[in-house]
Amino acid sequence: MSVIAVVPAAGRGERLGAQVPKALVEVAGEPLLVHAVHGLLAAGCVDHVVVAAPAAEVEVVTMAVRRFEARVSVVVGGAERGDSVRLALRAGLRTLPDADVVLVHDAARAFTPVEVVRSVVDAVRAGSAAVVPVLPVSDTVKQVDETGRVVATPERAALRIVQTPQAFAAAVLRRAYDILAADDESASPVASVPQATDDAGLVERLGVPVRTVPGHAHAFKVTTPFDLALADALLVGHPAGGMSLRTPVVGPEQAVGAATRPSGDPR
Repeated sequence: MSVIAVVPAAGRGERLGAQVPKALVEVAGEPLLVHAVHGLLAAGCVDHVVVAAPAAEVEVVTMAVRRFEARVSVVVGGAERGDSVRLALRAGLRTLPDADVVLVHDAARAFTPVEVVRSVVDAVRAGSAAVVPVLPVSDTVKQVDETGRVVATPERAALRIVQTPQAFAAAVLRRAYDILAADDESASPVASVPQATDDAGLVERLGVPVRTVPGHAHAFKVTTPFDLALADALLVGHPAGGMSLRTPVVGPEQAVGAATRPSGDPR
């Protein structure tokens, strides 16, 4: 059995003021995508990563991740995030047909600590069909109508902020995309997929329970210039939650026990 991670990387960087896809925006001299992929592989439980890139950026993205060699592949993404995830999932399952766990990870959450990656994988391996890392909500949340008028104040004790990577039993995520894409077997490779704000939302529509595990403050999503500045500061003072691009990338077979033998630094 093995673990595949899917990383949709087609999001634009307008709010960052960038002229390139957000995943290619650099922090500490490396694209967010490289930080994100490195974190997945450094966790020691991910066998293969599939990146879904915009058609116009496939060559650039391929060059960015070539240091990871055969453990990372790049496919052309779709028009929407859901399309990209479905295409990358297909490619990943062709590469590793025995995969029993699939992660879906935002490239913009590039500094997610390896402990979070391991936690969601462990939870699926322990029997959960879908797992998401979460943080408690510290601010008061208001529900408003279309005019901006407050109509409700939800009890924040029951609310959680959801992060990535989200982990799924491979068969469950594949079924979610097969069902929600209109006639997946006969549709074109970029057929429109009913959209949800995250992949757990698609699985919820099937009635599959979604479990939560603790997330981490370092798994924030880089969306604005402030987030980018925060990421720079994080790498200067405390690289990627205790992990940097110099942390050895290890394979799942090497991740058991404290004395692991690294398979080589990607640099």
